[in-house]
Amino acid sequence: MRLIILAFLAASGAHAQERVAFFGMTLLDTSLQTGATGADPAETARLAKLEDMVRDRFRTENYVLVDIEPARREIDRVANVAKCYGCDTRIATQLGADYALVGEVQKVSNLIIAMNLQLRDADTGQMIRGGVVDIRGNTDESWERGMRYLLKNRIFVAEKP
Repeated sequence: MRLIILAFLAASGAHAQERVAFFGMTLLDTSLQTGATGADPAETARLAKLEDMVRDRFRTENYVLVDIEPARREIDRVANVAKCYGCDTRIATQLGADYALVGEVQKVSNLIIAMNLQLRDADTGQMIRGGVVDIRGNTDESWERGMRYLLKNRIFVAEKP
């Protein structure tokens, strides 16, 4: 019985020592609506909600999220950490993280939204897990559903034996 309990504890803390530098989500707005009406505060709130969802899920999976604030000046120098030719992994390494995690939401229109989430090895830059999902509709529900899909089916998908 003791062996079973120890095995369970070991399995449940499998990621307890793995450290992730999560650089947040970047909104890429190429829609004509924003050009005509300006930024939508609801989208800013949705982006923050997605970031909370990602942080919560990684913590639930026992990853350690490192504080990225010591690298804030370097992070703020780039427009999009997900597209900075490896600066995300370099910064993650400097912060002592094992992985860099970056995400994007591209708003093509109020109907078409694409979400991208990538987990990369900080030392090699190789993508470990990631994916893109297209969603229809610019609502809280559609954004959250898209992120839940990415987390469940692309980032935390079970390994096949």
